This record gives sequence, C-alpha cells and structure tokens, in this order.
Amino acid sequence: MEIADVGEAIEWQAQHSERAGAPITARIIRGELAILDTDTATGRRMSTWAGLSLEDAMPLRVAGALHHLYLSGADDRLAPVYQGLITDQSSVDRLVRECAETFDHLLLPWLDSPPQTNEAGRSASVMAGLLWLSGRLGPKFELIEIGASAGINTMMARYFYDLGGTTAGPRMSSMVIRPEWKGAAPPQNPVEIVDVHGCDIAPVDLTDPVQALRLKAYIWADAKDRMTRMDAAIALASKMPPNLVKMDAADFVAQRLAAPHEAGVTRVLFHTVMWQYLPVHTREAITDMMEEAGRAATSERPLAWIRVETNRATFRHELTVKYWPSDGMGGEDVVHLAEAHPHGAWVEWLDG
Repeated sequence: MEIADVGEAIEWQAQHSERAGAPITARIIRGELAILDTDTATGRRMSTWAGLSLEDAMPLRVAGALHHLYLSGADDRLAPVYQGLITDQSSVDRLVRECAETFDHLLLPWLDSPPQTNEAGRSASVMAGLLWLSGRLGPKFELIEIGASAGINTMMARYFYDLGGTTAGPRMSSMVIRPEWKGAAPPQNPVEIVDVHGCDIAPVDLTDPVQALRLKAYIWADAKDRMTRMDAAIALASKMPPNLVKMDAADFVAQRLAAPHEAGVTRVLFHTVMWQYLPVHTREAITDMMEEAGRAATSERPLAWIRVETNRATFRHELTVKYWPSDGMGGEDVVHLAEAHPHGAWVEWLDG
C-alpha cells in the first residue's frame, strides 16, 4: 500500500496492530503522531521522510526504539503503558512526546534501518508449506532463507510443531510451535531438513546480549508468547548458532542456486515478512533467477518457493507456494495455502 502522508502511515500501522490483537503497541504507535510536533531531530526526520514511510516500516522503527528504552532500563515512564495500566491515548501521547524530547539522541539512530522482527512463530506456516510439498515432491528439503535476521527460522529443524494435530520436529525441543489452528490440518507427511542456509544484509548475533536485546525491542509488548519464544531461540543459538551470513539477498540466492543440488532433495527458497523491505530491482532479480532455475528443475532435483508475506489490502499474511517442475499447479501458479496472524499466533489452512 503506497501511503505518502506520514501521519496516515502511522495511523495505518496503528490500525494494523489493533487488528493483530496488539492494542498496547497500537497506542504507542499512535503516540508517534505527537513526536511529529516536537522540535527534535527524530520528529523532523519522521516528518520529512524520504520515501514511503509505511513501505519502509518507519512507524515500527520508532516503536522499537521506544520499547528499547523500557527494556534496557534507560527510562521507565512508558512502563505503565507497556503494562496496560495506561490506556488513555492522550496520556500515551504525552509520555511518548516526553520520551522523544528527552531521548532524541537515542531514538534517532533507530530510523536508520528497518525492524528485524525475527519470529519463530512464523515458521509454523513454513513448516505447513513443507508438509504440503512433501506429498508432491518428496520428504527431503534444502532450505534457503533470505532476510533471515538472526536466523531464528533457519533453526526450524530443531523445533517441535503441532499444527492442528499434525506434528513435525523433535518432540523434546525447548521450542514448541503450537498456533491456534483454523480449518483442516495440513497433511501428515514426513519432512526432513537436510541442509539450511540463511542470509541477511544486517544479521543479528543471538549470542550477543546487546544485539539480542535490540531484537527483543522489536517484539510487540502485547506478545508475551513471542518474548518466551525469543528467549528459547536465544538459548538454542547459544548451543549451536544458526548458519547465517551477511549478504545481499539477490547475491545470496544466485550463490545458493549455483551450488550443487543433491538428487532427491527439494531446494526451497523461503522468506517471512521481509519482501516489502527489498528494493524493487532486488525483488525482480530474485524472481527472474527463480523462474530461470524453475525451468531447469527436474523431478529428481525440484525447486520450490515458500512465501509468508503481507497482503496490505487484507491485513493478512499469506502462505503461498510455487514449485517446479509443474504438475499444473506449481511452476504455472502460486498456490495460496493459508493465511496467518503476522506473528504466527494463528494459522487458517485454506487448502483441502
């Protein structure tokens, strides 16, 4: 959705948060409107944002900065807002304005980069896609993730999933992904992840407490389960860090597609809620590469593309799958399998 007006973009993001069941975060984001009226560098940069502020997730950048003030202990005046004790919007506006005026120097740098909302719950949709693909292409998968942030979802082979009664992964895992499931369960097919590679333009090291806290700041304050999953991911990474490199997404896809492809294994590119942050030319380059690789795919060495991305018209995050070689559905069409909560709290299965 192309919204040019900054105030309108902030209000859209607040409404999106409300629809996603995050009223506390919505109040904080609406409070950002008060920052626009301050004589601060943060307010001036927000007001004169060079580009589409919603496409760039500018309101979420500021929301992360404000949450970090609270989580780091730098300031506690927003504590009653994050704890749900203050719900009056005018009071929230006043507190957000005060924080912007007091901590302008701390908030301003957060505008330099988009949020990295790495969320293990989103991998529920990815796993559902793999279960579905297993019945068509076989059970073995090599995963390639772009926009992997801290690589939390590259560790999905270590998680246990209960998807409407369909299960996958090690049952004794400390990371249990059990979203509210709507509709039929995905097929109970075997899934074996034999290899996984991830990249990000600015990867986060989960084993570094400073970087981990920054990542936690992007978690919406309403989402207690998300914070629990983040702590579990940090603990798992401390035992074996994810396979993650710093690299441009298009360059990484080109590198991985050129790597030897083991027979009997489906190579899968996947990403969750990051496509919007890529430059248009990068999206086009990746699409062209996947289409070219898809034309060369065989039943012995299949290729698939799993996306969990936002439909900005419906506010829904959609799980779509495309695969090659085609059986009349794969390479020719994108299959819309499910819709999901933006952070994986629920999944509504549409296929079957």
